[in-house]
Amino acid sequence: MPSNPPNRGALGFILVTLIINSMGIGLMMPVMPSLLTELTQLPVSEAARWGGALSVIYALMQFVFGPTLGNLSDRFGRRPVLLVSMFTMAVDYLVMALSWNLLVLFIGRTISGVAGATFSAASAYIADVSSKKDRAKNFGLVGAGFGVGFVLGPMIGGFLGEYGPRAPFFAAAALSFVNFLFGYFILPETLKQENRRPFDWKRANPLGALKQIAKFPAVRTLLLALFLFDIGHYVYPAIWSFFTQEKFAWTPADIGLSLALVGVGFAIAQGYLIRVIEPKFGSGRTLFIGLSANLVAMTGLAFAESGWMAYAMIVFASLGALATPAFTGLMSNRIPDNAQGELQGLISAVAGLSMVISPFVMTQTFAYFSAPGAPVYFPGAPFALAWLLILAAMLIALPFLKLGNTLSDSAEPGNRTP
Repeated sequence: MPSNPPNRGALGFILVTLIINSMGIGLMMPVMPSLLTELTQLPVSEAARWGGALSVIYALMQFVFGPTLGNLSDRFGRRPVLLVSMFTMAVDYLVMALSWNLLVLFIGRTISGVAGATFSAASAYIADVSSKKDRAKNFGLVGAGFGVGFVLGPMIGGFLGEYGPRAPFFAAAALSFVNFLFGYFILPETLKQENRRPFDWKRANPLGALKQIAKFPAVRTLLLALFLFDIGHYVYPAIWSFFTQEKFAWTPADIGLSLALVGVGFAIAQGYLIRVIEPKFGSGRTLFIGLSANLVAMTGLAFAESGWMAYAMIVFASLGALATPAFTGLMSNRIPDNAQGELQGLISAVAGLSMVISPFVMTQTFAYFSAPGAPVYFPGAPFALAWLLILAAMLIALPFLKLGNTLSDSAEPGNRTP
């Protein structure tokens, strides 16, 4: 049973929160190549290396602090963690908008990485107000929120980018601050007092949280599969802007439009399709569908020779977005209610560690195969690498891919508070 009865208003607020937050992310993606080339005076292929480094520092902070913030939300509630995160993100975007060198830009990304609790706290919030059978489809709201935000964010970012690479950052700062004010006056708390537990530094870190969650073998296996999946899946934010500019000579407006279409696809998949497919097939088979679609998308993008081929693969990439809520639902249903924040913090840490590894590996791979004088010109190489990683994730998760509704939604035997 959820800590609180299912609450459409609460889920709606989380959806709006994620839409506005992801708009801030999507706003700046079309202009990152331009901003980095302006600050470094380097060509796109070399500026991509700095783009990877910025992603790494952001992800490293999420990895280190994700479990801490998740545990704090289990102790003090979801509301204060979400509000602090929103306000800090507003400060971050303003710092980046005013950046005059790479150091300031890195400071801004470090701040936002520390505040990267939005996913873990929002997911724990959803777990609080959802029954076990509804969690997987409700977790789709997280992706749907990001998807809708990516529809609006890149379009606005591509438009504002025509007035300079810093304009979208100011817009993101304003949106984040408005979101903070909205949450301050509207957001209710969902974690009941009886489901709160003391904060413990021994488990409020990646290793400590992993030690606690490792008491559930199925969750441990799924976390490993999710880790490999995330490394492969984060190829999109790591190199999409650089890849499409290098391969198809797309402008910021073109990049913004393509990302907007990705957002539409993700929103449909995680906001609607997950609610149709998961109840019918179960979380395990839904995960299989999502992973399979990702393999098709990575294959097509690796060998795409024209822009229309990249657009065609967006359909499969969107269907592949089903994998994330399926992973989360399978794990959440095997964890007690008073450790949902800890689990989501650990999932956030896994995502953070993946984003430490993925941007570095993917941008270096892209730079190596697309730089002047490359032994083999193959800008799609990062997508080929992502294909291998997602295949490995599928093989590890194989015991769960044949589960139906009953088994996929059941808690692990012996499930108790760790």
